[in-house]
Order: sequence, then structure tokens, then C-alpha cells
Amino acid sequence: MKKLLVTLMLSAMTPAAFAVTTIKAEVNGMVCAFCAKGIEKKLNSLPQKQAAFVDLKSRVVALQLKDGQEVSNDAFSKVIQDAGYSVSKLERVNQTVDAIQAEVAKAEQKTGSK
Repeated sequence: MKKLLVTLMLSAMTPAAFAVTTIKAEVNGMVCAFCAKGIEKKLNSLPQKQAAFVDLKSRVVALQLKDGQEVSNDAFSKVIQDAGYSVSKLERVNQTVDAIQAEVAKAEQKTGSK
């Protein structure tokens, strides 16, 4: 009975996990914490934003969209370019900003221990 209940709970949660839309990009030109904060501030001002993440060391920028909201790849790139930086790689992923942040931290920890 417990297995059935757990299975039902997990299956109910799964569609929500796949509904997350995050734009993830590699950004060139960030050289200091001020640069990263500037991009983060621009992303946080977007009304479609659920969450934003900028990591200076890995040059990763991520914008998680609110449910039902949309930002085109061109509009996202324009926000970055208007802040004075360039996008070298852009993709849409079904991950939360928290998950991306954890991945970046894990990768940095791995390279830092070498």
C-alpha cells in the first residue's frame, strides 16, 4: 500500500517537473562580480521571470520562466547584449534555476579539487 501511495505521489509530481522552462546561456565578457550583478539585475526586472541565476566563474546565465510565460531567444539575447555582453551558447532546458545552480556548484567543486 505504501509503495502504491509513493508511486502515485511521484507520478503526480513528474509532469510539473517537466513543465519548467529555463533559458540557459553561456555569456562572454563577464569579468567581475559587478558584471554578473548587472546581468542578474536586468533578468530580475523581466515580468516573465520566475528565477534568475548568473555565475561569473562558469559564465552561465539562466532565466527560469513563470508558468505560461514566454521570452523568445532573441529577446533574451538582447537583454544580455544591452547589458554589454555576448551570448555564445543558448539552450532551453527543463530544469529549475536551483538545479542548474547545483550543477554549476558541483562542477566547480570537482575542478577545484584537482
